[in-house]
Amino acid sequence: MKCIVGLGNPGKKYKDTRHNAGFMVIDELLRRHGWSLNKSKFNADYAMETLNGNKMLLVEPQTYMNLSGDAIRPLLDYYSIDVEDVLIIYDDLDLPPGKIRLRQKGGHGGHNGIRSTISHLGTKEFKRIRIGVGRPTTPVPVVDYVLGQFHKAEQNDVQQSIEKAADACELWLDKPFLEVMNDYNS
Repeated sequence: MKCIVGLGNPGKKYKDTRHNAGFMVIDELLRRHGWSLNKSKFNADYAMETLNGNKMLLVEPQTYMNLSGDAIRPLLDYYSIDVEDVLIIYDDLDLPPGKIRLRQKGGHGGHNGIRSTISHLGTKEFKRIRIGVGRPTTPVPVVDYVLGQFHKAEQNDVQQSIEKAADACELWLDKPFLEVMNDYNS
């Protein structure tokens, strides 16, 4: 079974914020297939679904971003999912809105949700999709920026990146991640 985790913060207050780009991808996958996050365990809301014969968990941790690993690790253990079958989706300041980047491993790059995930998984070697949110163009603290909503001018690009990331998730169910990476990082 594969596990696709979108990182974000729970609650209406954070719904359409930059930091919730991971949740937005999970929500897009749910919307496409008429699914819902109908299970809750270990501080995570999730769905267990099958697509083209491939069983998967779609997960949105409810721990707040900085403690994402607190929800991810127990779910993986409970369902006996190997780290190589996990894909984490999150926002990235170093990519402009509308861009996505797939990686097989890496550091946290200052992202506290990834820092927590690395700490709980005990490895940096897990698959990721980074969703570009850009950097602030005005002197705004980064925390305020990522907890803010996308500007109107960015929304079309962001929606396209959410859809591309969801497409990449679906493709990963049928193809090796390296092939998916080559398709989407070109």
